[in-house]
Amino acid sequence: MILVDEPRWPGRGHLWSHLVSDVSYAELHAFAEMLGSPRRAFDRDHYDIPAFRVPSALWLGALLVPSRELTWRLRAAGLRRPKHLHRRLRPDHPR
Repeated sequence: MILVDEPRWPGRGHLWSHLVSDVSYAELHAFAEMLGSPRRAFDRDHYDIPAFRVPSALWLGALLVPSRELTWRLRAAGLRRPKHLHRRLRPDHPR
């Protein structure tokens, strides 16, 4: 199922929400494409979507849930990719 939380994270002049799937990344990418979200909006395990896209996401069938439930459902599905496990090392970064 596709899930979205309330837009409450400010950035670049907008409030942002998280869009996730508790089924698969393939489902998430297909839904995001239908929604018109660019692939660059994907971050590890979710898409960041601006508040103005949330009504369209709901119309397309996403379920509005609190942020904690969104995170819980990602973890329960084994699809959570925490930031600390996916750091990108700079070429000059000592290993």
